[in-house]
Amino acid sequence: MDKDTYYTIKKSSEGIQFKDRHSKFFGFAYPIISEKEIKPLLESLKKRHYSARHWCYAYQIGTENLRYRANDDGEPNNSAGMPIYGQIQSYELTNVLIVVVRYYGGVKLGVGGLINAYKTAAKNAINASEIISKTIDQNFRLKFDYKDMSKVMRILKEKDAEIINQKLEENCLLEISVRKGIALNVFEHFTQFFGVQITEL
Repeated sequence: MDKDTYYTIKKSSEGIQFKDRHSKFFGFAYPIISEKEIKPLLESLKKRHYSARHWCYAYQIGTENLRYRANDDGEPNNSAGMPIYGQIQSYELTNVLIVVVRYYGGVKLGVGGLINAYKTAAKNAINASEIISKTIDQNFRLKFDYKDMSKVMRILKEKDAEIINQKLEENCLLEISVRKGIALNVFEHFTQFFGVQITEL
């Protein structure tokens, strides 16, 4: 994995089932970008699966400063949340939440059985999602005169920069996004360009 790319999932996968000795485990995977999204997702799952016994989950968020959490939701310590988190790690994913909903089937599985069931349900949920690679981007603001517009646009095209905002009044203001790996190069390029002011956002 390049230092300016990361893996995540494209869209949610819903209710991929795994069974072990009458217990049913349903794996759900969600792309997320902040912790604020987690509670509503868990609450809606609890409403839909109100007769389930456990809603165990793990998530990882961030690209350079990773934040993660694993929750056993009443299962024995480290028998649910950590096996789910282990799958997030083994697929090198971030910005993802995986929830495994368990319906108890009347037979105790033991810690080994639980670890295997939660791990498998998490893995199935990830496999049902499309894994995608995204770039870690750096944003800049450019300020310049109209007369330099075509030169600036040519450089942006060469550098594969994305324009995320523009304000064209008596002078031009552009907010651009470039992959982190070439951000310094782009910054230096425009610093040497007479008449263009570039600032980091």
